[in-house]
Amino acid sequence: MAGRARPVYNAGPISRTTQAAMRKPDPTAQPEPGSFSRRDLLAGSAALALLPRAAAAQAPAAKAAAPEPTPLKAAPAKLRLKPEPAPETAVWRLGEDAAPILRIKLGEPVRLRVENGTDKPLSLHWHGVRIRNAMDGVGGVTQAPIGPGEGFTYEFTPPDAGSFLIRPLVVGGSSEPSGRGLAGMLIVEETAPPAVDRDIALLLQDWRLDEAGALQPFGQVAFAAAAGRLGSVVTLNGQPIPLDLQARPGSRLRLRLANACNARSLRIRFDRLKAYVAAVDGQPTDTFEPLKATLPFAPGTRYDLLLDLPPQAGPAGAITALIGQGLPLATLAASGEPLAQTGRAAIGSIPENKRLPAEIRLQSALRRELVLTGGVRPDKTKPGAETPYPGDPTRVWQINGASGTAGTAPLFSVKRGQVVVLAIRNDTGFIQSLHLHGHVFRLLHQLDDGWEPYWLDTVQIPEGRSAQIAFVADNPGRWLLSATVLERFDTGLWTSFEVT
Repeated sequence: MAGRARPVYNAGPISRTTQAAMRKPDPTAQPEPGSFSRRDLLAGSAALALLPRAAAAQAPAAKAAAPEPTPLKAAPAKLRLKPEPAPETAVWRLGEDAAPILRIKLGEPVRLRVENGTDKPLSLHWHGVRIRNAMDGVGGVTQAPIGPGEGFTYEFTPPDAGSFLIRPLVVGGSSEPSGRGLAGMLIVEETAPPAVDRDIALLLQDWRLDEAGALQPFGQVAFAAAAGRLGSVVTLNGQPIPLDLQARPGSRLRLRLANACNARSLRIRFDRLKAYVAAVDGQPTDTFEPLKATLPFAPGTRYDLLLDLPPQAGPAGAITALIGQGLPLATLAASGEPLAQTGRAAIGSIPENKRLPAEIRLQSALRRELVLTGGVRPDKTKPGAETPYPGDPTRVWQINGASGTAGTAPLFSVKRGQVVVLAIRNDTGFIQSLHLHGHVFRLLHQLDDGWEPYWLDTVQIPEGRSAQIAFVADNPGRWLLSATVLERFDTGLWTSFEVT
């Protein structure tokens, strides 16, 4: 399996330094009666309905055969984020749902006509999809931003199954549309998915509100130069937490967790739940149980988890954010008539993604060093105190001394199929989370003697530390390596490379 490969020059085993692997037999495939069916998706414009058609991955159909794209409008709306008597909050949303979840089958196309009903330029980035470059959704780089009252058609066929994010991404203008609520998930279901009784998508967002329940102003340089815009209210799927999740006793669940917060990085813990990680950033991995039942959860990160509810009715456990004394995000309970357990296999792995390379030949890799600088240095003697940023408010952050702008030339260019190794050093005062567009990568061990046993598209690098990532540059176009904290992206923390 691609998730089990090792560098070809290293004959030693891959160490699992961050998680303890627990392998089990694969379960059999079974249709999923999850939280949003395709019928639900076809019911209205908010549902992101799609029509299947035969097409090769990444190749649009001939114009004569293509159906009309499904309309999807980004527009103002109201959402209850504080209990009454506080008023509802003025937000933005995609269609009618606060957190739309789009489900398609592997091989089906996406054809959406995004209409911009807001007063800001927009574009939608399909975070984690190895997409055609023109459809990557970076306003100012891969497309012109969608102006107010204008539209743009996204058309692509995802080459991989998995759990992916939908985020607004416009050079210099991503934080506000995201902070106002524009986010969703794209779920591409496997041809032969693992057998589960419910498949539930959970989209994490936070909202920075004032005492009256209104969104606080955007554009503060102090946030951009430091930790980013951290919200005061957290939601799952646009609903107050803790979200109550119920299924019949003995049910097997697949939980797809995605962090769409502007800036909030956290750790999540599974209380009284034996959860197994089956995919990281949308890509299958050898199923493992998280160390100490906790996982890091940075903006842009996704996990697919498999777990079994107890055979008897009653509370089963909770998913808790390790914020303060602990913030329950969701509670799980078994209710109703128990399911028969006869013949059910143990929890195992999701089928491997055969589209990913079985090996990466690092000996011939193009190697580049990247150094992250900028921002303020937090005063550790005054936790929480703001430090003024004295520099250019549009160029707070730099990679190799340059802030990302729409007209910046690519940092390097490679031929298609070239292996690339990036050594990234974080010389800032904050943990940095970076996303590689259009590709997936291996996180190399510090001694360059192996890699972590899963594919990623998003990586966290602590302050003062370094990381090395390796990938095959097999997707033509100009691609970004960008901060997933959107205030940092807006103020320069990104660069690009070109695949020819």
